[in-house]
Amino acid sequence: MILRNVKPADGGRAVDIKIEGEKIDQVSLSMINANDKLSLYFEHSIILPGLINSHDHLDFDLFPQLGNHIYNNYIEWGAHIHQEFKAEIAAVLNIPRHQRILWGIYKNLLCGVTTVVNHGQQVHVDNALINIFEETHDLHSAALEKFWKLRLNNPLKRKLPVVIHTGEGTDELATREIDELIGWNKLGRALVGVHAVAMSKEQAPYFKAIVWCPESNFYLLNKTADIHKLKAFADILFGSDSTLTGNWNMWDHVSMARSIGMLTDEELYQSLNKTAAKTWAINTGEIAAGRQADLVIAKANHGAGRYDAFFATRPTNIQIVIQKGNIRFFDQELLPVLAGALKGKSFSLIKVGESYKYVEGNIGELMASIQSYLPGVVFPVTFIQHQII
Repeated sequence: MILRNVKPADGGRAVDIKIEGEKIDQVSLSMINANDKLSLYFEHSIILPGLINSHDHLDFDLFPQLGNHIYNNYIEWGAHIHQEFKAEIAAVLNIPRHQRILWGIYKNLLCGVTTVVNHGQQVHVDNALINIFEETHDLHSAALEKFWKLRLNNPLKRKLPVVIHTGEGTDELATREIDELIGWNKLGRALVGVHAVAMSKEQAPYFKAIVWCPESNFYLLNKTADIHKLKAFADILFGSDSTLTGNWNMWDHVSMARSIGMLTDEELYQSLNKTAAKTWAINTGEIAAGRQADLVIAKANHGAGRYDAFFATRPTNIQIVIQKGNIRFFDQELLPVLAGALKGKSFSLIKVGESYKYVEGNIGELMASIQSYLPGVVFPVTFIQHQII
């Protein structure tokens, strides 16, 4: 497969990109001459590494946002929603977990996310449409994880990064929780702290990375981490968290983050690709030969700034999403040229906003099954039809 005349989202001249199997084989400023069966030419389009969502709970992405006021910390929020929204929680949990996970995968794919770092109980999905990274040692939090001190210091898992919710609050309890975590890290394990709203610059050096989830933080706490102070001491990654505390559209989260101004455009961009790939030690996150072919091409809504076209991206203007060299999601306009290459494969035609897209698999069957358990569920897309191309 050759992708022609695509402009890197972080600037520079348009390039041609050749994909062989699961990897990028060549990136060239001049036209690549090859006899590939599939050659796609784009105009006024940007290309970016598939987004890396460094924090999600795939089995919780069918929940509506729950909570109705500002909380001091996640413990207070959790106690409140389990008391006030028992019926809503039970209704979603009644949907088979496998189906909830599959929807979580689609939620991410529709936004151009090709890698999700799933937090919690491991998922088991054959031939997933995105990369699900779970080479981590997940702890929920110091307050809600039983025997967390023993688990933190498990010598059999010392080579895995510990991913843990920490400092998710604005009170003294949230600050003390971080200190306790640092103090009990007896084996000096690599810590990846999620949220870190209460974290100080004195605490940050004890962490390998921080996963920033600003939309989730503002929804619960009306405050987010002081990322502009913490970024000097730990790598900053980006996460959506589940739909319990954030809407489904990853690009809305990214736009909020940009509006806050705690990271430069380049830092925020790289928190979704290069920096995340380095932290998780995965072979993606860059457009370069030898990297895994996880790529997104979108119509460019150009602005004056270097990154304006990237930050203007939305699911509606995504033209194609490629994961491990496989086309997973594409705009209806590309069907005539893609039909031959995708012959015999299962795709669904859906409507996203005012745009028509094809997504791999029978998403309509999944949506109908979910609706049989939860009739009132509202999906962000409209299913049109399933077909074998």
